[in-house]
Amino acid sequence: MTIKQKRLFLLYLLPIFSLIIPINFAFADLSKIQEGEWILGSEDAPITMIEYASLSCPHCASFHANKLPKIKEEYIDNGKVKFVFRSFPFNIPALQASMIVNCVGEDLHFKYLNALFSLQRSWVKENSKELLFNIVETGGMSKEDFESCLSDKELETKILNNQISANKELKIKTTPSFLINGRLVEGNKSLETFRQVFDSILENL
Repeated sequence: MTIKQKRLFLLYLLPIFSLIIPINFAFADLSKIQEGEWILGSEDAPITMIEYASLSCPHCASFHANKLPKIKEEYIDNGKVKFVFRSFPFNIPALQASMIVNCVGEDLHFKYLNALFSLQRSWVKENSKELLFNIVETGGMSKEDFESCLSDKELETKILNNQISANKELKIKTTPSFLINGRLVEGNKSLETFRQVFDSILENL
């Protein structure tokens, strides 16, 4: 994100922050899965992997394209790991995309998430709203539903409030960042690093 884009995003957030910041944060245990979060894998899996990511982040897109499929194959599909995605938008396009992913049906969250990451270069631009609609329209979202989703101030505030909570409580500053059974792992690490973290936990169960 350019300096100009960062300034624009901060200006955009100021009126929202004025609503959020006066609240005395009653932090939940962010290492735990929160009510209503989307889970990939078995709820009974002994390892919880929570990703904080911005949908406009290239390193996050790389993780979803190159690492997550192998993690799913080796650890999620056999009940060892459950995966949770949490939005940490760094700019307006990422915030818009996060809202859209939240507005689709429960069985479509991860499909839309993966589609937006794989098509990232085609929509992370100044006219992101128009480009995002072109993508989600092919998945069946109507213009009316699209506009209604992006106009949902309660959803927008929830996403940003969660981002602030993660920053203040967990010191999340970069994306992707992961909480793996409460341990913070920052960055798009190698697959071998993730394997070592998982295997170390499994060995001590």
